[in-house]
Amino acid sequence: MQVLITGGTGFVGRHLADRFLGQGHMVTLLASRTAGETSGACRILQADTTQPGDWQRAAAEADLIVNLAGRTIFQRWSEDYKQQMRTSRIRTTQNLVDALHANGRAVLISTSAVGYYGDGGDTLLSESAPGGHDFLARLSADWENAAQGAVAKGARVVLARFGIVLEARGGALAKMLPAFRWFVGGPLGSGRQWFPWIHMADLLAAIEFLAGRDDLSGPFNLCSPHPVRNRDLARTLGSVLGRPACMPAPALALRLVMGEMAGVLLAGQRIVPERLLSAGFPFQYPHLETALADLLK
Repeated sequence: MQVLITGGTGFVGRHLADRFLGQGHMVTLLASRTAGETSGACRILQADTTQPGDWQRAAAEADLIVNLAGRTIFQRWSEDYKQQMRTSRIRTTQNLVDALHANGRAVLISTSAVGYYGDGGDTLLSESAPGGHDFLARLSADWENAAQGAVAKGARVVLARFGIVLEARGGALAKMLPAFRWFVGGPLGSGRQWFPWIHMADLLAAIEFLAGRDDLSGPFNLCSPHPVRNRDLARTLGSVLGRPACMPAPALALRLVMGEMAGVLLAGQRIVPERLLSAGFPFQYPHLETALADLLK
């Protein structure tokens, strides 16, 4: 199988590439910077995917496209940076759709995020819940709409709404670990907000599962069936590390440092992966304590 991964040298992309390569697939990674050389079944193409270009030939040849491209949300948002977040997601996805052959049989798994739902409070949110109205929710909805354009090309489209992906060497968990190891970890704000999370191993397995099931399309929440509140995350992480978790980060301080982006940290979604469970996907790490114990062993 020919697999194309946009954002392929990023946090999730490099793990996903290793998984598909280990199964004998041919993998093409699109990266905004030169990050390596072609090696065996893997090739890395440097490309600005927000612009049409030669890279689209690789998209046209792919059996499976996993669209992970997009500027990170985890930094302060200026108006200019918010536009970069939109452009990197929407234009890349539009260009992918444009590259597909008419009446093709490609599978497009396009990333979205649980931020699609906005601040959900304590409401239990499955894939049928309505979208939110803040910046990240609107961005996620527009991103998904762009990906749905591939349906008209004959593609099967899966909208993968990622929870917070936990992996010890990158992402949110890696940013949290130093504070806890130095005995100054704790919840963010009130700590009551829900934290939809997923172990990296389950995320990769879910993507593979969705790629292989011709009967599955549309939105899927990629998160554990057992979300926790932020304060419980802090308590569990402290317990696994043998550290206290009693130093909260005040909401006001977060807003002063992170600006509008702090709203993402202080809001939350009580997400359930209803469609994954209904399809029979087996989570290896459904509970936070066993997930953290595995990642930090």
